[in-house]
Amino acid sequence: MQQQRREFLQHAAALSGALLLPAAAGAQEAFPSKTLRIVVPNAPGGAADLTSRTIAQAIAGPLGQSVIVENKPGAGGVVAGETVARAAADGHTMLLVSSGTAVSEALFNKLPFDTLKDFAPVSELATFNLALVVADNSRFKNLNELLAYARANPGKLNLGTPQLGTTQHLAAELFKSTARIDAQIIPLRGTPPLINALRGGQVDAGVDIVGPLMGQLTGKSLRALALLGERHEAKLPGVPLAREAGGPLANFNATSWNGLAVPAKTPPAAIERLNKAINEALSQPEVRQRLTELTLHPGGSTPQQLGQRLASDVKRWGEVIERAKIPKQ
Repeated sequence: MQQQRREFLQHAAALSGALLLPAAAGAQEAFPSKTLRIVVPNAPGGAADLTSRTIAQAIAGPLGQSVIVENKPGAGGVVAGETVARAAADGHTMLLVSSGTAVSEALFNKLPFDTLKDFAPVSELATFNLALVVADNSRFKNLNELLAYARANPGKLNLGTPQLGTTQHLAAELFKSTARIDAQIIPLRGTPPLINALRGGQVDAGVDIVGPLMGQLTGKSLRALALLGERHEAKLPGVPLAREAGGPLANFNATSWNGLAVPAKTPPAAIERLNKAINEALSQPEVRQRLTELTLHPGGSTPQQLGQRLASDVKRWGEVIERAKIPKQ
């Protein structure tokens, strides 16, 4: 009698499991089941915001849900990062990560999250160039002249950047150490103050992202001596790469980037679907054109590739911070 009871219960359990399988599969297939959001650690109107809005619009249709952009600027991306780290790990909340995210992980003594453990990478979105620029009337006509002056006059060359601890600031520090020059790095309060300092002669040269400088560059009030990344800019014909100067700069590359991540423990199926939608969006001519207009170079990736880039940049910028003796925040 007991044997028959055990067999009945086993059969009932097996039947119950079989009946639940389609429901579980259906639940997985339902993603996304509600509005998605991209949390951006920058104010509206910048490259990160515009990239996010372009992608949000492009993936909404294929995913069958609206995608909103939520701006949470300030504190080195801490507010935005904490928002996403604490969100439900269901794939409906994404974080706009970037080289700035890697800088924050390396720069801050303590964050309310672990950048490499509390987020799951989804896909890279774009890369973008930084430039070494001078005022149009600068005595430096090219990069070699600037380097020659710096080497002949240790400590006299001033390089301005927007804000302490930004990617631009650390890129300037990396340029200084790689080029083996003794120069003063002067963090200002943003791009507009940097432009004013260049035009007013308070700094000799500056390092910033190309996009925010394009109006000044095309308007001929500033001039680019070199691009700090690994590719030329169609909108800046004739501007060389810093690495083309050769010597210690032969392998120099300070490319910036951005991408999307979700909370750790998000189901792999959700990450896979998001990755597919993003990469398909980035292959669309209209999306590529929109990003190119923003001086961004569109390009997707696998989650693993984005994770490797993020981890590599955390290590790289951490070494720059240590070498430059920048106090941790």
